[in-house]
Amino acid sequence: MFPKVRNRSFRASVLLAFLLIPLGSSLRGMAQSSRSQKQKVILDTDIGGDIDDAFALALILTSPEINLMGVTTAWGDTELRARLAARMLCETGKSSIPVFAGVPTKQNTTLTQAAWARRFPASRISKQDAIAWMARTIRKNPGQITLIAIGPLSNVGALIERDPAAFHMLKRVVLMGGSIRRDYHDLENVPSRGPAREYNIVTDVPSAQKLFTSGVPITMLPLDSTLLLRMDDGQQQIVFKRNTPLTDALAHLTSQWGAKRTSRIPTLFDVMAVEEAIDGKLCPLQPMHIRVDDGGYTRVETGAPNAFVCLNSDPNTFFQFLIPRLTQQSLRPANGETCSSNSSGE
Repeated sequence: MFPKVRNRSFRASVLLAFLLIPLGSSLRGMAQSSRSQKQKVILDTDIGGDIDDAFALALILTSPEINLMGVTTAWGDTELRARLAARMLCETGKSSIPVFAGVPTKQNTTLTQAAWARRFPASRISKQDAIAWMARTIRKNPGQITLIAIGPLSNVGALIERDPAAFHMLKRVVLMGGSIRRDYHDLENVPSRGPAREYNIVTDVPSAQKLFTSGVPITMLPLDSTLLLRMDDGQQQIVFKRNTPLTDALAHLTSQWGAKRTSRIPTLFDVMAVEEAIDGKLCPLQPMHIRVDDGGYTRVETGAPNAFVCLNSDPNTFFQFLIPRLTQQSLRPANGETCSSNSSGE
C-alpha cells in the first residue's frame, strides 16, 4: 500500500496518519515533533528575480527557531544571486553563514535587484561547488536538515543525481511550488480556473519529477496557499520605516523590483515556506500523492501520499506573524565590516 521509499521515518509517519490516530491529530503531532528543537536549514533560492525570496531570507534571519547552515542559489546567473544573498547576510551581521552559487543555467532570467547585488564584491563569494557542499553538510547531519526550496529545482535535481544517498539523509524538503486548484489569476472568493503551470516547477520539470519520486518527505506550499499573500503599501511602510540595515535592504530591493512594474504590491509566495517550517499552525497540511507531469503540472492522483500539501492559508495571520519579526529586530553588520562598495548604500 505504501511506496518503497528509503526514508523509514516518512513511511512510518504516513502509516500512523492513516491507521492509528485521526488525521488532524497526526499532522499536528508531526509538526510539533519536527519543531521541538532549533531546526537546521539549507535555503535554496533564486533570490534577485521576484522580491519574495529576499523577504523569505529576512524571515529566516529574524527567527531564532532556525539555524541557517548555508544558502545555495539557483537558476540563471547564480553567482550574482549569491552576491545578493551574501550582502543581506553581511548587512545583518551573519557573514559567517556560507553562500554558494549553484548550478548556472543558460536560460536568460531577469534579476530585478541586480544593481544592489553588484555592490557586493564577487571575490567574497565562495568558489566551492554548491552541490558538493550540500551533500557534505547533509551527510554530517543525517536526518537533521530541512531543505527549504523556493526557486526552480535545478540544484535539488543535481543533488539527487549526484549523491542520492546524501539527499535521502534530509529530514524533509519544504517546497514553495506547484498548483493544485488555483491559477495565477484566481482571486479570493471566486471560482478557481484550475491548476497552473507554476514557475518553480515548470522551469525545471525533470528536477521536480526527481524530487517527487525520491521518497524524501515533502511539505508543499503551492499557489493555493500562497497566491493571496499580497503585501500592501501600508504593510510595506510599517516594515520599511523601521530603518534597520535589514529593513533598509528590503526597502531598496523592493524599490528595484518594482521600478518597471505597474503594480508594486508583492506577493510573498516563498515566505510561506519559511513560515511553515517555523510554525505549522499557519498552514494546515493534508497528505496527497503528487505527480509532476511532463507539462509541469502537479497532478493529484490516487496512491500512497508522497507529500503533505497546504491548500489554504489566512493572509491576516500570515502578516501578523511576519511583520513583527521583521520590525522587532536590530540586526547590524559586524564591527568594521563593509557590505557595499557604494557609499550611497544602495
